[in-house]
Amino acid sequence: MAYIEPAPIKDKENPFESMMSRFHIAAQHLGLDDQVYNVLKSPEKQVIVSLPVTMDDGSIKTFEGYRVIHSNILGPSKGGIRYDMDVNIDEVKALAAWMTWKCAVVDIPYGGAKGGIKCNPREMSRGEVERLTRAYTSAMHEVFGPDKDIPAPDMGTGPAEMAWLMDQYSRAQGMTVNAVVTGKPLVLGGSLGRTEATGRGVMISALAAMEKLKINPFKAKCSIQGFGNVGSWAAYLLEERGAQICGISDLSGAYHNDNGIDIQKAIDYRNNNNGSLEGFDGAEKIDPDELLLLDVDVLVPAAVEDVITVDNAHKIKAKLIVEGANGPTSAKADSMINEQGIMAVPDILANAGGVTVSYFEWVQNRLGYKWTAERVNRRSDRIMKTSFQKVYETSKKYDVSLRIAAYIVAIDKVSKTYTYRGGF
Repeated sequence: MAYIEPAPIKDKENPFESMMSRFHIAAQHLGLDDQVYNVLKSPEKQVIVSLPVTMDDGSIKTFEGYRVIHSNILGPSKGGIRYDMDVNIDEVKALAAWMTWKCAVVDIPYGGAKGGIKCNPREMSRGEVERLTRAYTSAMHEVFGPDKDIPAPDMGTGPAEMAWLMDQYSRAQGMTVNAVVTGKPLVLGGSLGRTEATGRGVMISALAAMEKLKINPFKAKCSIQGFGNVGSWAAYLLEERGAQICGISDLSGAYHNDNGIDIQKAIDYRNNNNGSLEGFDGAEKIDPDELLLLDVDVLVPAAVEDVITVDNAHKIKAKLIVEGANGPTSAKADSMINEQGIMAVPDILANAGGVTVSYFEWVQNRLGYKWTAERVNRRSDRIMKTSFQKVYETSKKYDVSLRIAAYIVAIDKVSKTYTYRGGF
């Protein structure tokens, strides 16, 4: 290989540079052809739109929206839409690329995409969010499509936004197009098992890794950073399988109980307390930074990017990290984690349960036939277990971490497909 070394990572919070550093290492192990390397490292399409929306007080506010298609080599691109004030093009580019590798590593016929709108939905009324969603859908009408690009929920969005997106797209088509988006309400063609899918995938990945490390789930202690959909389901399902959850956290702070937290009690409290754990009395409140450093067997970062960095990686006591969030470990911290002998199941594998069941939702929409929750879970669990085993075997073959092994598996699949399909 003769391509140039990528620029050093100057900023631990630039997710695109973090993704590219891992991509580069995996490409070197594969001996990836320079030309294919250059094709795969760059997004195929980047769309930025201005969205003028009438607010409830009659004023017009303009929002900026993004959609990045990283790849459609394996099939239509797939990826969520996030509503957040910190949304920017670098973040969306990184998340789109992650989606390409995530779909490839679990052998799903999708490429990767991501979208976002720079806004704070918590400060907007339901009507304002609906008008914003419809404006975004109209602006992206030529981008979206059940055979082209399929959005899904992400940070700040959920089934309601997906319902509005589907309706707005369908109006323009003159017919109902369920398969244009996943993560919809059940009555609109959503899939059973979708709500818990990402957290369930984290649980399956954790159990598979614990088996390799000979950690008994019934004697394992876990801490879960983030108690949203992914974190709370991962905590609940791990506890259901015998693990003791000693630490949880959300925006209100972190909570620790060395004897184990009753996760159902915590979920009920959160649901009855405006979605917050503030005031939860089933555990002692601790510094949020301490949650990552608890003396546990398994650590699940399921909140945001870059929480494990060079500043705290050397203090982590867990034997196993299972990444429920996207990009929770900075690229610079990777080597520190590896040197300490900590196994890390990377985000593109650990949290791929969500996109797996999103794929099932799309398949069901295309078939016009609903699957039972048992069938969804059984098939999703099988894909997650098979994918973990393949990544684990690849890590042994190349003598690399599970993260680099996951990238090798994904890049190998996409690059071979690209070679067969050919270019101009």
